[in-house]
Amino acid sequence: MIKSMTGFGSSEIEIAGYGKISVELRSTNHKFLEIVLHLPDGSLSLEERMKKIIELKIKRGRVTCGVNLSGKQAGDACINKTLLKKYIEKINGIKEEFKLKDNLELSTLINLPGVLTLGEKRVSPESLWSKLKTALNIAVNNLTQARIKEGSALQGYLKKQAEELKKRLSGIKEILKKSLKARLKAFATDEERAVFLKDTDTTEEIDRLSFHINNLKSKIIASGSVGKELDFIAQEMQREANTLAAKTFDVAVSAQVLKIKSLIEKIREQVQNVE
Repeated sequence: MIKSMTGFGSSEIEIAGYGKISVELRSTNHKFLEIVLHLPDGSLSLEERMKKIIELKIKRGRVTCGVNLSGKQAGDACINKTLLKKYIEKINGIKEEFKLKDNLELSTLINLPGVLTLGEKRVSPESLWSKLKTALNIAVNNLTQARIKEGSALQGYLKKQAEELKKRLSGIKEILKKSLKARLKAFATDEERAVFLKDTDTTEEIDRLSFHINNLKSKIIASGSVGKELDFIAQEMQREANTLAAKTFDVAVSAQVLKIKSLIEKIREQVQNVE
């Protein structure tokens, strides 16, 4: 079954004695596989391992992965004594200059900017990896399921369009069969009829278009990454439809070919999103 290139997947796992690690994956359409990672500070060494996990399940599309650590426990408290001393000197100088009698309270001093800082408890990338790996695998599986679900909807749409193309192409064959007989009667000589048949012969274009439609139908039920192949098929169908439009001599056929070209354009828009 085909997969869409758009989707979303996430997961969240508890880290004992630390907090939570959450992973969010979002994918959009792209010509190739492009992975963009947004990791916490100090985790860049895990990039390649994370990319390999994503590459196992995702073959095409732009995948953005965000990793967030929450519930960080505070480490040691730290008092900047040098800064605190400068604050006290400045405050005492102002008190003396303006003859102020307010006493300095510890609670006031502690709350001055930069005096008291709380260090965060950090987790090393290697100790983080086991949990991150699990969370990433879950998120990738969720993303894959979302892409499969949307791919199923795309598959249904493309099947419907392919059947409509086949129906209209069959209708064109019937119209041409009748109009060709009527048009040939208008010519006086066999030579004129021969020239007309040569200039307006669309057998090859119709046969090729029919082949591409059948190929499209077989590819949209195939497994694996077939998006590029579907795009190529749609381009070939469009080329044959343009040639068919240029050769046709019947107004009714021209109207049907315009509808076929419109259907092919819609197909091309949709296959851009297939992995």
